Amino acid sequence: MKTIISFLILILFPLLIFSQDNKDTQKNPKDINFTVTKQQEPFYPKGDKDLFLYIWKNIKYSDSAIAKKVDGNVMISFDVLPDSSLSGIVVLSGVGYGIDEQVAGLFAPLKYAPGIMNGTNVKMNSVLTIPVRAH
Repeated sequence: MKTIISFLILILFPLLIFSQDNKDTQKNPKDINFTVTKQQEPFYPKGDKDLFLYIWKNIKYSDSAIAKKVDGNVMISFDVLPDSSLSGIVVLSGVGYGIDEQVAGLFAPLKYAPGIMNGTNVKMNSVLTIPVRAH
């Protein structure tokens, strides 16, 4: 019986020591709250919805695209530079009829939130698929 009790004491004693509350972890309401982003993929600051609305409102379809009722996706690749500008805009797959060039041209003036690695803005590549419908 003594061995069982001493065994339980040996097991439970360390648990009691480590289970005590640490009052230092409570937050002081007067502390300034801020976070530093160490890693982040590039993104459009106004959100994906606004990005797609911008493209759909500004794309101009050719007469032949409208006549053929072109419907598909344009996959575009671009680099987001540390200063938020875009470069290296390339159409990876498209639908033709001049639509691919239209989509690429709409990306040229955009500003993106740059990618961040280890707290520093860096050049990162992004790939997007843009649905298009010439009707």
